[in-house]
Amino acid sequence: MTRKTFLTTASIIAFSVGIFALLFPSILLDSKGVTPLYGTLVWTRETGLLLLSIGVIAFLIRKNDDSETLKAFLFGNSFIQIGLFIIELSAYFDGIITKLSGIIPNLILHILLAIGFIHFWATMKLKTNK
Repeated sequence: MTRKTFLTTASIIAFSVGIFALLFPSILLDSKGVTPLYGTLVWTRETGLLLLSIGVIAFLIRKNDDSETLKAFLFGNSFIQIGLFIIELSAYFDGIITKLSGIIPNLILHILLAIGFIHFWATMKLKTNK
């Protein structure tokens, strides 16, 4: 898979989940077994907006040449995926998220996206100005 294809796919995923979290936070929370309270609805919408924004950025830069900026974006997104994996798994073991079926697809997705972001970050060749 090329970096362009990966970033296009990642942007579609982030955009889709972001829109869903922004517009339908109760459904998203219920699918995880989380009682939708006003505070959780607000935070779910905020997370949705952030994911939507990351999806837009990923889509807009998917064709860019190698650069320090793109490398930072890839690294930052690998950090996001690893962090989300840990947070969701911890929330399940702490009894906050009560439906395993609500996190298994996410955990798999976070692992695959993290691998992709790390791969393209680690293999990026940058020109040195010497």
